[in-house]
Amino acid sequence: MIDEVLALTTREVKKWVKNPFLLLMMIVQPIMWLGLFGKAFNLTGLVNIDTSNMPPNVTQQIAQLINKTLNSVFGTTDYFTYMSAGMLSVIVLFTAMFSGMSIVWDRRFGFLNKVLVAPIRRASYILAKVFSSVLRALFQSMLIFSIAFAFGLRLGDGFEPLDMLGAFSALFLLSLGLSSLFVALSIRIKSHEAVMAVANLFNLPLMFTSSAVFPIKQMPDWLQAVARWNPISYSSDAVRKFILHSQAGLDTTQLLVDFRFLIAFAAVFTTMGIVLANKGLRKG
Repeated sequence: MIDEVLALTTREVKKWVKNPFLLLMMIVQPIMWLGLFGKAFNLTGLVNIDTSNMPPNVTQQIAQLINKTLNSVFGTTDYFTYMSAGMLSVIVLFTAMFSGMSIVWDRRFGFLNKVLVAPIRRASYILAKVFSSVLRALFQSMLIFSIAFAFGLRLGDGFEPLDMLGAFSALFLLSLGLSSLFVALSIRIKSHEAVMAVANLFNLPLMFTSSAVFPIKQMPDWLQAVARWNPISYSSDAVRKFILHSQAGLDTTQLLVDFRFLIAFAAVFTTMGIVLANKGLRKG
């Protein structure tokens, strides 16, 4: 089964690597997200105060108060840094949502029928779609991080290169669960129009009911309850813990909570996705 998954995953990867337009869009999209949305949606700019006519000691006190307030809300004094960390999870969401589109085209061009009559397990085809989506999501997340760093992302003074491994572990679990879910839905949906409609139905609600762009504790009570069941919130929180922590060390207690939720999410939805997709392939 491993050989089957590897061969089908390699096919999927080659499809988008050999498509220069797709590769270009994968690079341009993160730049647009961070350069336009990230810099334009500058919440910290709302609290800028003209201190040019104030005594130096008053200016210093105001700056300390503002920084303390921002740090208590965002965990950093720079909103762009806060949002950039959340965008790593959001790009995983958007990549996973469209992971099933290739299934629609495989069905339309007859490749899916060839797979179904071939002497391979149906689960191999499903897992290949999921893993190729995970690879694309992690690749784009790496681009997002690199571009955000160039645009002014401020790392914590305790950040080390190994922290990236922890951050991308959280993104991997999020991508695995979301990709499995959307692949299963795409197998049971026959038209690409319906797949696009389902993707557009989920994208913004999942994004804005999470802590990706705004802290949960600043949301209304009813929305906080929704956000605490959103896997993007846990992924965003884990990523921020890894890249923004100080020299005092990581908050391991909260990280354990984040990873327990993400592991359970990935395990449940990967299993559910394989089962639902298997049934859909038998019927299709």
